[in-house]
Amino acid sequence: DVQLQASGGGSVQAGGSLRLSCAASGFSVDVYYIGWVRQAPGKEREAVSCIGSRDGRLFYTDSVKGRFTISTDSAKNTVYLQMNNLKPEDTAVYYCAAFFELSLGGWRDTDDYEYWGQGTLVTVSS
Repeated sequence: DVQLQASGGGSVQAGGSLRLSCAASGFSVDVYYIGWVRQAPGKEREAVSCIGSRDGRLFYTDSVKGRFTISTDSAKNTVYLQMNNLKPEDTAVYYCAAFFELSLGGWRDTDDYEYWGQGTLVTVSS
């Protein structure tokens, strides 16, 4: 069975840091694109970052560039999202998700993600 297990959320003050983890089973994170998608209350899902280890591609949405870093630990089959200088607008449920091939919609098209983990809540207070 393909599974994604997200963890690492919590409550921090603005300017703080968190590291989210996405542990995969049933497939290799070195083969699939793995992304982090967040959903804030009352808002649509938003892909914030994605990594394609087999082609070395990294993607970030503009609002997190310079603050978030996505990485992979192949030995642990885990993808991380290091989030620094967190802002209240980063508050959301964060999901990790996976897809095999980039579509025309690109990594931002959350409908193209094939597998989803459960969410982990990130709350940033001002």
